[in-house]
Amino acid sequence: MERPDKAALNALQPPEFSSLASTLKTLLFFTALMITVPIGLYFTTKSYIFEGALGMSNRDSYFYAAIVAVVAVHVVLALFVYVAWNEGSRQWREGKQD
Repeated sequence: MERPDKAALNALQPPEFSSLASTLKTLLFFTALMITVPIGLYFTTKSYIFEGALGMSNRDSYFYAAIVAVVAVHVVLALFVYVAWNEGSRQWREGKQD
């Protein structure tokens, strides 16, 4: 039984499908990060760092934990832009060489 090589398998799939699947996978990954990271950091820093370790009041810990969550949102967004930029330039280079 012969094993088909990768070039033959790639010829069977349209290039748009693999590109679309990769883009969708990246988008879903960063969507999950955008939901879980800021919320998780908010509650973690509020209870363990600001109230627990630093002994802040409940009202002050809300404020500083919200700042941490906003910074986390910006970090995830910057990471998404970086990954999307590199993925787009890689696809452009591959298309340019064909």
